[in-house]
Amino acid sequence: MSDGKIRVTLVKGLAGTKQSHRDTVRGLGLRRLRQTVELADSAAVRGMITKVYYLVRVEG
Repeated sequence: MSDGKIRVTLVKGLAGTKQSHRDTVRGLGLRRLRQTVELADSAAVRGMITKVYYLVRVEG
């Protein structure tokens, strides 16, 4: 991706995950399975992605 953006896609359901991980996914702007959002590539966003790496796919 250009201009410091990354695309994050929710690839696994949230059933059975910790509440804090569900909150993090929601904080990334993801609500539905296979939904993709484009976010600024910042340290905060990278930290959130690292926390829920097993639920999302990152491009860019």
